[in-house]
Amino acid sequence: MKIICTKENFKKAIYKTERVVARQNTLPILNNILFEAEKGFLRLSATNLEIGVNVKIGAKVEKEGKITIPAKLIGNFSTNLTNGENISMEMMESGLKIKCGSIKASIKGMSASEFPLIPKKNSEYVLNINGGELKNILLKGMISVAINEARQELTGINLILSQNELLFASTDSFRLTESKLKIDEKDFNKDALEAFLGKRDNIIIPSATIVELMRIISNEEDVDIKITIEEGQIFFETEDTMLVSRLINGKYPEYKHIMPKEYKTRIVLDKNIFQNAIKMASVFASGKSNEISIKIDAEAKKIFVSAKSAETGENSTELKFDIVGPSQEVIFNSRYLLDGINSIATSKVALLLNSESTPAALKEINEQTGEVLPDFTYIVMPIKN
Repeated sequence: MKIICTKENFKKAIYKTERVVARQNTLPILNNILFEAEKGFLRLSATNLEIGVNVKIGAKVEKEGKITIPAKLIGNFSTNLTNGENISMEMMESGLKIKCGSIKASIKGMSASEFPLIPKKNSEYVLNINGGELKNILLKGMISVAINEARQELTGINLILSQNELLFASTDSFRLTESKLKIDEKDFNKDALEAFLGKRDNIIIPSATIVELMRIISNEEDVDIKITIEEGQIFFETEDTMLVSRLINGKYPEYKHIMPKEYKTRIVLDKNIFQNAIKMASVFASGKSNEISIKIDAEAKKIFVSAKSAETGENSTELKFDIVGPSQEVIFNSRYLLDGINSIATSKVALLLNSESTPAALKEINEQTGEVLPDFTYIVMPIKN
């Protein structure tokens, strides 16, 4: 193998592949990235046997070949490349010689023959979604994904498909998020979607896969992501990158019954002011549950955000905002409430309540019309007093 490619493309390819590599595993080859030089391009591949990624970049290939190089080493080397425009690489008997400007390195590798095969897709794509839209939805969903693996199905995001919209839902049993994305014919492959819906209508995507996908999208928000779903696995594809992952095998809980269809009390708040009041109260919140109280006085049109503990003292912030419905007092975990507020993309947020013991919701507000937007819902359970 003997090639020349640009430093910028090389660094991007390393960035997309190095994190997929397992940090602790019993197979040494899985600590490596596979370099494959073929006519006109260099392909980098990595896998931890749960997730695999292929990245293809343009290159001047003088001699074809392949070898695997330790991911941690090549990642650190790539990060510290500051000078030189092009990188030249040549395979030697036991590794790879690299030159970039005045920097030279010789890195020991392993034979490519031991590298495991990364699955290839056997069918057409089902969805074709804008990268920026997808990233924003996944970021919101990740805040309520369960960390504890006691219930494996809750450690991912549930994607529910139809020909009109996609639903992305996640819950850790304490809070729940649901995002809706409207789609039309340009966003899906009709035959492939109908074939999928003929068998099932939802899948569970592991959180680790979503993290890697967002890394890939981070610098490519304007590109479309083609999504292919096959038996037990999912493929995400851009022009130069393919990410493949196993799906979580299990049935996601029916969550719709947790989401109230209507609410008695609605408060429209300035996001930053409400956020600051919650943060201040959390300083004085007691115990592991970080309890804070939100008292709504509908007649006075006032909201009191407060907390107290024997160890720290007490705090209260008075806010004046638009209130519709009866007065209420509800106790929340301040961290869960803040996570929801942080995920709101608009400058105003709607807090929707029914009682001190039933689920509350945060929703985004149309800043021109003042209406509550339906596409994102954050449900949080109060702490029963």
